[in-house]
Amino acid sequence: MTVDAMRKVSPRRRLWHEVRAAYAFIERNLFLTRRYWGWEVAFTIYTIASSLSVMYIGKAQQANEDYLVLYLGIGTLVWSYLRLIFSIISEMIAWERWEGTIEYTMMAPVSRLTHLVGVAIFAVLNGLFRSALLLGVIALLFDIDLGGANLAGATLILAVGSLSFIGVGMMAAVLPLLFTERGAEMTFVISSVLLLVSGVYYPVAVLPGWMQPAARVSPATYVLEGMRAAILDGAPMAALWPVLWPTLLIGLLTIPAGVLVFSAVERYAKRTGRLKRSG
Repeated sequence: MTVDAMRKVSPRRRLWHEVRAAYAFIERNLFLTRRYWGWEVAFTIYTIASSLSVMYIGKAQQANEDYLVLYLGIGTLVWSYLRLIFSIISEMIAWERWEGTIEYTMMAPVSRLTHLVGVAIFAVLNGLFRSALLLGVIALLFDIDLGGANLAGATLILAVGSLSFIGVGMMAAVLPLLFTERGAEMTFVISSVLLLVSGVYYPVAVLPGWMQPAARVSPATYVLEGMRAAILDGAPMAALWPVLWPTLLIGLLTIPAGVLVFSAVERYAKRTGRLKRSG
């Protein structure tokens, strides 16, 4: 169905078309994951191994061992989830180029919002699956007591954090369109900086003073602070609001901005012939 034809159909049929198109991107990414299942297994094993390595650092400490193990466990679990969402969305153009399908996808009669929503839903589902697997392994190897945790608050924080990282990922996804040779490397640099300043494995307070302002604009900082407050301290919903509202605000600002920026850069890339180029 062409764009002109879509304008003539009823709003209900148009909405159904967009829902089916969004599901098509979810299914397509699932097929790509199945095609490169070896890499998926390798990355999953790496995530589990690196996460357990960090947690064993905490187990090796003698003072307040249980608290430190759980502190590091929350950091590894939350970061692996958020990092996966960011990487899937920000690298989707690189994947299109690797598969040789970028021109077909970008010229398809589907709104860019539908495309981005489909990829974002797949990223969240993939992240939840891997996080559940990692959580299961952690539960088998470590004796973790969550009796006093506010699990509902932790779930809310993680859900809102997902929105913020979807928005940041959308904005970073324009880099491979603008810089056909180094764009993917730039998105990796962004995730590395977020890892450094967001307090994944240590409190933000230990960072140099000039680095700490960067932590305040990273949504991962607020997600990690909220998750640790909810799980380690059992903080009630009201106490989580100071970290919840900045995370929500980042998501509400970056998602629409990401869609607008991506659409504008897409038009520029088509006009300058950057879609197919790999260098």
